[in-house]
Amino acid sequence: MGNENSIPAPQLPPPVPPSSWPPPPPAVVSQRREDPPRPPPQGATYQRETRPSDIEKKREKEGDEKNTRYGKQGRDHHQQSLKPVVSLPENLQDILKEADSDTDKSSTDKLYDQLYSSGLFLSHKTKKLWVNKLNCNCFMLYARALSITWGEDPRYWKWIQVQESSGTMIEAAELKRVCWLEVNGRLDTRKLTAGVRYEVCFHVMLKDPAQGWEVPVNVRLVLPGGKKQEHKENLISKMRVQWIEIPVGQFVAPVHDDEGGEMEFSLYEIEGGAWKQGLVIKGVSVKPKSHEYRIPLE
Repeated sequence: MGNENSIPAPQLPPPVPPSSWPPPPPAVVSQRREDPPRPPPQGATYQRETRPSDIEKKREKEGDEKNTRYGKQGRDHHQQSLKPVVSLPENLQDILKEADSDTDKSSTDKLYDQLYSSGLFLSHKTKKLWVNKLNCNCFMLYARALSITWGEDPRYWKWIQVQESSGTMIEAAELKRVCWLEVNGRLDTRKLTAGVRYEVCFHVMLKDPAQGWEVPVNVRLVLPGGKKQEHKENLISKMRVQWIEIPVGQFVAPVHDDEGGEMEFSLYEIEGGAWKQGLVIKGVSVKPKSHEYRIPLE
C-alpha cells in the first residue's frame, strides 16, 4: 500500500513530435502596394509647377495687357515708375542762370531727362553740366571758356569744330605755332556735389605734325585758400590723333559754402623756348574720381 500523504508527480507536457520542430517562422504582415498613378482622363488639365521664367512671362503678359488697356498713358506711367529715385542738384537754380536758351525748363521731368542723359549746355555752348549715375554734378569747360594766351590771334591759334558724344558741335582750339604756351581756367567749387572727391583733367589731342614737345608741359591746380598741386606731363610719349586726358589734380568738394570758392587750373610751358605745334585743346573736365566719389559728411 502506498503512502496516502505522498505528493503526486507533476504532469509533463507530451513530447513534441519531430515533424513540428523547429517551430515555423512568425507570419509576415504583407504591405499594401499602392496602385500606380492612373493617366488623367481625356480632356482633363492640370496646373504644372511654376518656375521663375513662367512668373516673368506672366508679368510681361500682364504689363502688355495694361498697356493695351490704358494706351500710351499707361506705358508712360510704367516707364516713369522705372526711373531711379534721385533729386535734382540743390544749386541747380543758380547754375540754370547760365543755361542756353534751348534748355527746356518747363518741367522737372524734362530737366531731369537732360541732366541725366546728354547734359545741359551753358554760356553759349562753352560749358556743360550733367549728373552721373552716382547723382553727382559733373562739368566740362570747353576751350572757349578757357583763357588761352594769343588764342584770338590767327597767326598762333585757329578755332575748329569738333563733335561731342551727343552729336553737338562745339569749338576747340588748335595750336598752329607758338613758343609761349599758357592755358588757364576757373570753376567755383560750390557748384559741385558736397563731400565728393573730384578730378580735374585737360582733354587734348596731338595732330601730326606735332612738334616741339621734347620739353614736358606743366599742369597746376590751385584750390580755394591757395593750396597748390603741380606736376609735369611728357606729351611727346602720348598717343596721337585721339583724345587723351591729362590729369591735373584731385580735391574734395567743400561741404560748407564758406569753405568753397574759385579754383584755377593751368597747362603751360613758357621756359623751354621751343616752337610748338599740333596740339588741339577741347576743354577741361571736373568729374568724380572713380571708386572714391564720396567722403563721409560730418
